[in-house]
Amino acid sequence: MNSTKKTTRIIGILLLITFISGILVYQVLRGPFLFGDDYLTKAASNVDKVIYSTLLSFLGGILTIIISVMLLPIFKKFSVKLAFLYVAFCILNFIAIAIESYSAMSLLDFSIEFSKAENKTMLKSLSGVYYNNHKSAHFMYLLTSCFPVFVLYYSLFIGKLVPKAISIFGIVAVPLMFASVLLSIFNINGWSDLMLPLGLIQLFFPFWIIFKGFKTSKEIT
Repeated sequence: MNSTKKTTRIIGILLLITFISGILVYQVLRGPFLFGDDYLTKAASNVDKVIYSTLLSFLGGILTIIISVMLLPIFKKFSVKLAFLYVAFCILNFIAIAIESYSAMSLLDFSIEFSKAENKTMLKSLSGVYYNNHKSAHFMYLLTSCFPVFVLYYSLFIGKLVPKAISIFGIVAVPLMFASVLLSIFNINGWSDLMLPLGLIQLFFPFWIIFKGFKTSKEIT
């Protein structure tokens, strides 16, 4: 029992680190420079931050896979298929992170070359290609990230490992984020708030299992 509680605490801490790393990548390090209107100039002047964001993205992806492996024996007790599906989706999510990070570094390299060029007219005409490639890779990552998160909360619900309110909130929040991303892809703005519920549960859930852990068989009714 103590071993299980220790494992869930570690999982909670890793989930919290993953959540914080995502905030740092997209709100502090990478997002302000690669998604702004002046990305061609700002990215080149913030090389270190973009590189750090890439390393942090890979760290978050690796931690997600580690978490799925740690949850594997717990989830296998009530669904082997869901347990391995969660691991598979986390690996797929890591691949999406790698693709997005590659596109971000390509955009950074282009920005650096743009800042050095004397004649910027031709390069500026090509900038949209790099920007759109990075934007598409980012949206692909966001869509892909929904799959492991949905399986996580669905598994928690099936296994009755946490209060139903937590797992159901997560199950509902994931499609809302998925819809928000799809609307953004089709340039339908004003729906970014749909991502908020998932952000809230992704912040709350780690703290819950750090301090409360998973329900035991005796607690499940």
